[in-house]
Amino acid sequence: MRFKRGSIVLIALIISACGGEASVPTSVSDPKSRPAPQSIPTSVAQQPAPQFEPTGLPEQPAPRPIPSQPPANAGAPLPDVQVMPTQPLDPGRPYSSDQDQEVFDSMYFKNYGTNPFVRTETDPLSTFAMDIDSASYSLMRSSINQNLLPPADSVRVEEYLNAFDYDYPQPEDGDFAIYSEVAPSPFGGPNYELVQIGIQAREIAVADRKPAALTFVIDSSGSMAQDGRLDMVKNALLYLAGKLQPDDSLAIVAFNNDMQIILPPTTGENQMAIITAINSLEPSGGTNAEAGLRAGFDLAWQAFKPEGINRILMCSDGVANSGMTEPSQLLATFQEYLDAGVQLSTYGVGMGNYNDILLEQLADKGDGNYGYIDSADEAQRLFGEQLTGSLETIGREAKIQVSFDPNVVKRYRLIGYENRDVADSDFRNDSVDGGEVGGGHNVTALYEIKRHPEAQGTIGQVTIRYVDMDTDAPVEESLSISTEQIHSSFDRSSARMHLAASVAEFAELLRHSRWNNGTDILDVLDLAEEAALDLPNNQGAAEFVNLLKQAERMHQ
Repeated sequence: MRFKRGSIVLIALIISACGGEASVPTSVSDPKSRPAPQSIPTSVAQQPAPQFEPTGLPEQPAPRPIPSQPPANAGAPLPDVQVMPTQPLDPGRPYSSDQDQEVFDSMYFKNYGTNPFVRTETDPLSTFAMDIDSASYSLMRSSINQNLLPPADSVRVEEYLNAFDYDYPQPEDGDFAIYSEVAPSPFGGPNYELVQIGIQAREIAVADRKPAALTFVIDSSGSMAQDGRLDMVKNALLYLAGKLQPDDSLAIVAFNNDMQIILPPTTGENQMAIITAINSLEPSGGTNAEAGLRAGFDLAWQAFKPEGINRILMCSDGVANSGMTEPSQLLATFQEYLDAGVQLSTYGVGMGNYNDILLEQLADKGDGNYGYIDSADEAQRLFGEQLTGSLETIGREAKIQVSFDPNVVKRYRLIGYENRDVADSDFRNDSVDGGEVGGGHNVTALYEIKRHPEAQGTIGQVTIRYVDMDTDAPVEESLSISTEQIHSSFDRSSARMHLAASVAEFAELLRHSRWNNGTDILDVLDLAEEAALDLPNNQGAAEFVNLLKQAERMHQ
């Protein structure tokens, strides 16, 4: 995208951010031999596993029987990953102390690049997995609230977009509704339009959702004592405990150098046992995430609900320093559990020694969600309002494919979702990883397109595909987008489009996208303020305006 007027304030910000980077290794952990994995206590591991019919499409083979202990193999080797701790974003800006300049030095992110414009006549299809994560946006908020800009490599535009509620219309029938809107791009030149696509999942009342077996795997290492990280997690768990239904269960595993079962699977009506276990968590020692996950998956299997929700929720700063530490190896170890229906979500906490790559990849490949806890309010939102209301997955392996008409659209660019790209030919291959979407979730995507001069007709067709959780059968729904929908000016577009456009452009600025030449943070602020005024009940929009003002003040 490109802004319509010049930049002084944020161009200086961007230029000064492009300093040298330190040379670092290409993997998060040292490739040293790891200690033997810790065994699960006999009282837990030898309990009989419940019997159930495994999930999966009929044409897929049933998963292998799951043993009482997880497989010991380390899995396939991790593919090459460029990992880099980031440097301070603006060396020229005064910091309050030398320590501030080092705040990002031990934070690990992966740069997934920026989507290019694609010629429609060459490739009319754009395919990607649905994504409802929001960790990247929360990390940005935490950084700005500490008077810092986030590392460019930490910015995933889709997670900025999907951190907001756009109040899309609910489905009239079925599981999902598809929304679209088109307007002249506020950031592009002649014949450039912005296309907003929204996917809204039907809401499920807490009283109507399936029973849940939740297993928390909590990092209780010494690093979790910093900045009250463990206390935030504990407070969130206490809030969640009060939201549990009697037929839900909660289990807690803590890990540092080893693991400890803090709470075996316990029904939601046993509040005192749950509260006592949560309050007993204390930080100390190292970080053996492997040991924690081994015990967590074992407990999740003991509590498995064949007709319910089975989820592990890992809370950590991601700084695993013992045991197995590579995401692909960890997930390969527990793949049988994942195949059988146990989902893995991750929640990051803390700055200064934070491994975004580990947590993002665990959630992505574990068919779960990835959030970042930067405050007590966010912890309550993630573990209370959002988790209890959207625990039940409606569609798994959910993908979006947009087919652009080459007679109308000359070229297009998907803004974000670089890490969620799916081969066009795999859109209907349900064994290829997609996204998991829970009740009430919404997914937002933006395209910038350039039409052929005066071209009219069908811009393209949006098709979503997912596997229904109840029938285990694939479902597809489509919506056609026409040039008749295009607003005469961007000002005439909806407040939700103003909000989405301003959020995406701010993300593009922060990650130094090549498509934001001549941008101005004040333009972003103007657009966000308009959206917030038109969305008076949207607290996220109001908060975003304040974050933009803070970012602008940093570099006056």
